[in-house]
Amino acid sequence: MTSHPVPSPVADLFSAEGRLKAIPRKAPRRAQLLAHLAESLFEPSRSYSEREVNEALLGVHEDFPALRRYLVTGGELSRTRDGAAYRRTPKLDARHQQQPGSPGGAIPSVA
Repeated sequence: MTSHPVPSPVADLFSAEGRLKAIPRKAPRRAQLLAHLAESLFEPSRSYSEREVNEALLGVHEDFPALRRYLVTGGELSRTRDGAAYRRTPKLDARHQQQPGSPGGAIPSVA
């Protein structure tokens, strides 16, 4: 019988001070982290400027540009083509697929 390793909770990625120790290299673990960050830092119905996204992520880890990029490419955040506005991506199913018609995580407009 083959047993599958149980993923450890996301909490173990953070220090006692609430800072991210490191960005996980393995994609499934990073996806867990990104989902957690999107849910805990960004409201689903609100638009955020790039500056607001940067400030929120800087509170977690100094490499906020990498986290922002991972959030967009991972489908947790969508952004306008010009990068001026970001929004939490609505989830279509349990596998967190991107919305049809949103290539590269871009959204046509943000109110």
